[in-house]
Amino acid sequence: MNTNEQAGARLEKNKTEAAVPVRGAAAPADIPAWLLIFLAAACGIIVANLYYAQPLVEPIRQTIGLSAGSAGLIVTLTQIGYAAGLLLLVPLGDILENRRLVASLLLFTVLALTLSSVAGSAPLFLLAAMLIGLGSVAAQILVPYASHLASDENRGRVVGNVMSGLTLGIMLARPVSSLLAGWLGWRSVFAVSAALILTLALVLLRVLPARRPQAGIAYPALLRSMGRLLLTAPVLRRRALYHACMFGAFSLFWTTAPLLLGGPVFHFTQTGIALFALVGVAGAVAAPIAGRVADRGLVRPATGIALAMAAVAALLPMFVQTRSVLTVGLLLAAAVLLDFGVSANLILSQREIFAIGAEYRSRLNGLFMAIFFLGGAAGSAVGAWAFAAGGWKLAMMIAAALPLLALGYYGTESRVERRTERLLERASERRDGAKR
Repeated sequence: MNTNEQAGARLEKNKTEAAVPVRGAAAPADIPAWLLIFLAAACGIIVANLYYAQPLVEPIRQTIGLSAGSAGLIVTLTQIGYAAGLLLLVPLGDILENRRLVASLLLFTVLALTLSSVAGSAPLFLLAAMLIGLGSVAAQILVPYASHLASDENRGRVVGNVMSGLTLGIMLARPVSSLLAGWLGWRSVFAVSAALILTLALVLLRVLPARRPQAGIAYPALLRSMGRLLLTAPVLRRRALYHACMFGAFSLFWTTAPLLLGGPVFHFTQTGIALFALVGVAGAVAAPIAGRVADRGLVRPATGIALAMAAVAALLPMFVQTRSVLTVGLLLAAAVLLDFGVSANLILSQREIFAIGAEYRSRLNGLFMAIFFLGGAAGSAVGAWAFAAGGWKLAMMIAAALPLLALGYYGTESRVERRTERLLERASERRDGAKR
């Protein structure tokens, strides 16, 4: 982080600390390796529920009687439910015992998954989809929980490893659901996930140590403090908007790509779509690379590269109209490049946001993810509409426009930094004058 960024972060931290008094429990000495692996796996299993439906939009739509133009709601409502949970449920991790809170949310998710596996109408399935997203925020309670269990010197490594499990869950969800749907039908995906989440909840209750926060703030005040954080932390707002555009492009691509591949041009089976989606796992390697780049103080240029990657990824396959080795190769390259850029930008953004202050990291995380998941929900909805109205080309035009908009906003970052630096210099001069 450069001098301007450090000064800005200090300024934001002072403002926010004055607005949001928080008390937390002391962290233990360290976290066992087996528990770290379990938490990473748990986060991946939970967050995968948000993405199982993406490659299954067409078969689900046909079964529940949803129109082609409204098919994006299958994914969109899950993401809207997740965004609501980030804002309303994740903050409870600061005032309620974490283990029981996570287990309760997982049991709620089991019921929603079971409902989706038997739903025979569009309204019932769409309600279940939104409830799945709402309960799946349990993963975002486990991330700060892991941070609490870690020692100060190992906190970055612990959170990074847990986030890598979450990233793998995102990347693997699409191919796993496609393969399972190809073998047993799309309903089996939600039934198997319900059984898996139930097992996870029972194991979690048994093996996780309890974490009882020092409840120094009531729930309404906790929610109000999140509003103050959003108003007093410009880095949070900027980074959330960057990633809302990135995640919108990501969701749009992965909502429409299965429609293209399963359509009359490519004739891919669900297994073929699963194998295609599997290449997205390559994007997970971006997380440790982005972390090392950020540690070297290169957050700003790396952000520009990540945003540009996403734009190029959408432009590459824009004119794919026929099936050939070249067009499939372009789609594969676009998928890898897009997932790589989105994963890198997520890590870069979290590093910048978490630097604001450790005392309210859960709320910062909830706000950041809620905002960018709303961008993802919009991308899914617009993608399905665009594909139905104007085909693949229109969908990719919109997908490219989103990171390009973020790049335009990113271009104002230096000007804002210079303005902040001038304000800090003037404040320093006034203090020196007062002392003299």
